[in-house]
Amino acid sequence: MRFFHPLQVSDISGFKKKTLDWAAGFEYCCIYDSNSDPSPYTSYDFIAAAGCLSKLVCDPGKAFRALRRYHASAADYLFGYFSYDLKNELEKLESNKADGLGFPGMVFFQPQYLVMVRNGRAEVGVADEKFDPEKFLAALDAASVRDKLRKTPVHIRKRVTREDYLRNVNAIKRHIRQGDIYELNYCMEFFAEEALIDPLQAFHALNRISQPPFSSYCRFDDKYLVSASPERFLKKTGNKVISQPIKGTARRGQTPEEDERIRAGLRNNPKEQSENVMIVDLVRNDLSRSAKKETVRVEELFGVYTFMQVHQMISTISAELRSGVHFLDVIRDCFPMGSMTGAPKVRAMELIEQYEASRRGLFSGAMGYITPSGDFDFNVVIRSILYNAGRQYLSFMVGSAITDGSEPEREYDECLLKARALFEVLGQNT
Repeated sequence: MRFFHPLQVSDISGFKKKTLDWAAGFEYCCIYDSNSDPSPYTSYDFIAAAGCLSKLVCDPGKAFRALRRYHASAADYLFGYFSYDLKNELEKLESNKADGLGFPGMVFFQPQYLVMVRNGRAEVGVADEKFDPEKFLAALDAASVRDKLRKTPVHIRKRVTREDYLRNVNAIKRHIRQGDIYELNYCMEFFAEEALIDPLQAFHALNRISQPPFSSYCRFDDKYLVSASPERFLKKTGNKVISQPIKGTARRGQTPEEDERIRAGLRNNPKEQSENVMIVDLVRNDLSRSAKKETVRVEELFGVYTFMQVHQMISTISAELRSGVHFLDVIRDCFPMGSMTGAPKVRAMELIEQYEASRRGLFSGAMGYITPSGDFDFNVVIRSILYNAGRQYLSFMVGSAITDGSEPEREYDECLLKARALFEVLGQNT
């Protein structure tokens, strides 16, 4: 049983930083920061799960079944991820491309400490009913000064040349014209070998310049995720599930007037709306597999939201679950997220395997948490640095939706726009 103890905190911003520095010292930790996201769907301002009481590590095969058993036996909060490669467990698909990172297909762990901040109030959940909150706050203070890890300049390389990227986009468009698919999310990898970085300092820098609603710092032994994701995959609260796919991106303007023109242009762009509505339809179809009849609805279509680096077009789809549906069945029905595959989903994933040069792994998978009652909240792993400290291999991927109306050069430029913050954090230009 987990007992929650209130913490007397006057400076929430300082408390969050201390907690992050403290949690980063554990071999397993997950930290999520909403950056004061005003969305009505935001449950917590900040969550830090640190220490590992138990864990589940699986590759594709019977991962979802194993997680179902693990959640039932732990009867506790679980934190972790689903990698994109779990598609191979759900469909007759393969992942045979190069994988420099070596992340497992799925990892979830039961934390020793669970720190939550909501509405300006902080609490810590532990297994000890007589836990002393004052000693815990003192431990945070003691851990707030830490040695930075040794790092060296990172030499980032492209897995795909610009010419090959343009050639592949044109090949994908031929598939669209032949009726194979309607849309495909095509991605490319940037990577560095013999890379020594301090993941925590990278997270601080990335969060400062991006301030996304799903900011994440996660450590699984020697493997790290540093994420500035703006996109929610799925959230379940009681009987209600929502998904918020992103399709449609535009740069920020240099002046308020230019910024507003660009924002309005994105909102009314027929190509971006076409991309968005195709994925909305796919998500509606995925959710309908677990939903009560006539409860799947689009709560917002073509909403445009502004972030530090870009404007994004986001739609919100909700559904009420049928009685008796297990929460993992909802995730299975919708995984991987349509915004990162395309439509139809299975054929799009086959072509992703054909045209992309790298295995996606955790990229375009889902990161988040599951509560003891089976509620959950998962974001999409995009705008993220993945780092295997043991192999000294660093990777990030970016992509865009290819449709019949796509201009290859503009799609390439959109990828670089999405990667700009990641390059900046690593000390390079796009």
